[in-house]
Amino acid sequence: MTSVSDLQAVLDYADTHMEDSLARLFELVRIPSVSTVPAHADDCRAAAQWLADQLSDLGFDASVRPTDGHPMVVGHQIDATCPHILFYGHYDVQPVDPLDLWETDPFEPTLQPQPDGDTHIVGRGASDDKGQLLTFIEACRAWKAVTGRLPIRVSMLFEGEEESGSQSLGLFLEKTAEELRADVMMVCDTDMWDRETPAITTMLRGLVGEEFTITCADRDLHSGMFGNAARNALQVASEALSSLRRSDGSVTLPGFYDGVEDLAPEIKAQWQRLPFDQGAFLSDIGLHIPAGETAYSIMEQVWARPSCEIHGVIGGYTEEGFKTVIPAKATSKVSFRLVAGQDPARIRDAFRAHIRSHVPEDCSVAFTSHGASPALSLPLDSPYLAATRNALSREWGRETALAGTGGSIPIVGEFKRKLGMDTLLVGFARFDNRIHSPNEKYDLSSFEGGIRSFVRVLAALSELEGNSAA
Repeated sequence: MTSVSDLQAVLDYADTHMEDSLARLFELVRIPSVSTVPAHADDCRAAAQWLADQLSDLGFDASVRPTDGHPMVVGHQIDATCPHILFYGHYDVQPVDPLDLWETDPFEPTLQPQPDGDTHIVGRGASDDKGQLLTFIEACRAWKAVTGRLPIRVSMLFEGEEESGSQSLGLFLEKTAEELRADVMMVCDTDMWDRETPAITTMLRGLVGEEFTITCADRDLHSGMFGNAARNALQVASEALSSLRRSDGSVTLPGFYDGVEDLAPEIKAQWQRLPFDQGAFLSDIGLHIPAGETAYSIMEQVWARPSCEIHGVIGGYTEEGFKTVIPAKATSKVSFRLVAGQDPARIRDAFRAHIRSHVPEDCSVAFTSHGASPALSLPLDSPYLAATRNALSREWGRETALAGTGGSIPIVGEFKRKLGMDTLLVGFARFDNRIHSPNEKYDLSSFEGGIRSFVRVLAALSELEGNSAA
């Protein structure tokens, strides 16, 4: 239980020591921990050690754990019995290329005041994910400074390969499952709904990625000598691809919508209350006609409905100029975003059967899988969700959006499968943070509001009766 006076004192401490928190963010951003570039391996280790040292200074039992790739950082603080949360973040960042598009040194963070009164913290990783993960660490720091303890039991896990596929995460979770298992996992690597409205992402779409190559003749052919008579691999592939969706935007695969349910009424009503301009969503990218299922709003199409998209078609002559060949081979890459209730393996099998049905007997097709993961959704009756939502609403003075996301976050599935834990995705980034791009930034108001938000979340979770798994 947390008293109102303690909570206010911790919030006041966070406010008065914000410059110190910002200085620590600058220290972390200055470490060029680019996980995809082997030359930065030492920098990744340095970032991991910096985080472990910060946690140790706060009284955590913290250590840097080796993996076959970049190291993990694990820390535990048992100031309370329950509830127990596992907080996840990543210290690695994307490469900075193209460097000439940066207005400042990407690893020398700068403050840039804006006309709206906010200030941008500019630097690689300022938003994704160093600024985000530090909001939680700094909230813990404020609690420790004021009360000498955390109001709940906290574990932390920071990885250094999120930007390069989290290749070491699965095996690491298998080895540390008992150590890391908690009541709920919390991730700060997502966005607010808008500049003033906090959000918790409760729905993640799954993903099936497929590549196929259709082979017809044993070589490319002269279209004058073999036209009409010989199969054209690009035409076969195009006919198969064009048959994947109907004119109303729906997907044609048999059984594709098995298990798919419409939005819960309370979620649909909440989405309708959110400030969202459907027209602007498409007009901002030069379009105005929605391409998904016509019976559903754009928000539902992107967040709550499964999709099929063609990402590339390769075949024939594609260089400059003109060459009249009949392609012997054609390759295409296709993905399906899935929602709760859909089985990735069944979708993959249905897709392959569909493509095979369009391949003539004297042609062949070969498939390559690029992964398959199910959709995930957080139970709406979760007490951790309710407590976190209320805490965010109190801090920002607005109803917290329970948002979906059209993308997929594989690590959340890994934690669900390996540790059996649901995840609260709470982030304070804005859509214009330019993550992965030159001049990445994190709004100072995001950083400050994120720290204050997590101070409140920790207090709100302490009011729950934990049923700690650890």
